[in-house]
Amino acid sequence: MNIVVLGSGGWGTANAILLHKNGYRVTLWSHNAQKAKQLEGTRKNPLLVGVPLPQGITATNDLACLKDAELVVFASPSYALRSVAALSAPHIPEGAVLLSLTKGIERGTHLRMSQVIAQETGGGHPIAVLSGPSHAEEVARGMPTGVVAASCDEETARLIQRVFTNECFRVYTHDDMVGVELAGALKNVAALCCGVSDGLGLGDNTKALLITRAMAETSRLAERLGGRKETLAGLAGMGDLIVTCTSMHSRNHRAGIAIGEGRTPQEVVADMGGVVEGYYAAVSAKELADEVGVELPICEAMYDILYNGAEVGGMVHRLMGRAPKRESDNNWL
Repeated sequence: MNIVVLGSGGWGTANAILLHKNGYRVTLWSHNAQKAKQLEGTRKNPLLVGVPLPQGITATNDLACLKDAELVVFASPSYALRSVAALSAPHIPEGAVLLSLTKGIERGTHLRMSQVIAQETGGGHPIAVLSGPSHAEEVARGMPTGVVAASCDEETARLIQRVFTNECFRVYTHDDMVGVELAGALKNVAALCCGVSDGLGLGDNTKALLITRAMAETSRLAERLGGRKETLAGLAGMGDLIVTCTSMHSRNHRAGIAIGEGRTPQEVVADMGGVVEGYYAAVSAKELADEVGVELPICEAMYDILYNGAEVGGMVHRLMGRAPKRESDNNWL
């Protein structure tokens, strides 16, 4: 199988390495011609220190590489996905399977990433998403990882499962694209919030509270939009939320810590050296929740910190001071 990975960040590169290891012909495309040249020459991605790019992977900036692609893997940041999909669409062969690795909700349209890809590529290609607790740094080093391949078409999900699975990377199939994609987007906002909690010096009790209630509010939104809340109990939901909210591999978690310690969100995002997806997802999630009438207290509090200059210390009082409720009301199980 001929596979093209569109996006040469840490996650795109890690997946290119995985797919090459699985025996496929892999091309790694970068939107930046100079970066593609550096990758091809040095065989190193600065975002994956100590992990060489195998010689069998071709790095390029030329979308002509899509000419014979059988699987096209989209690994661009959420804010750039539409432009990458639009640029690549004329080059994608008929019948090629499309896979989204990108986690987010598009600002303005409130579309999930698979919907953005489908819209820009004409909607005639089989499409799937891959999501779950999967830090690029660990996947690239072959550490045991489990994720979910979700598609409305069972055979497409099974294809992704077969292509990606190996002794270190276990893929489960799923049919709830709505739940899987919303979980992947909102967990980044929750990770920012947990990072703020850590930056403020709060404890494990606080983090456990934030993680659990973030899952509850994500499930409310997913169910309202046609997903299934039980999806949130799996790898794409609770699994990804735990790893993103607790690990220093997570840029969103690290960014939240810096914000909690007193730096402005804009300074932190500019200095992170990579995309802080939760910064963008907070806007889209709040707008989407307002549109469909779903309450997302954690997301809303984080939005006000990021965009309205709200004090981080006030977040705690705001969330803890909410009206008492039964835990079984709108829970995620």
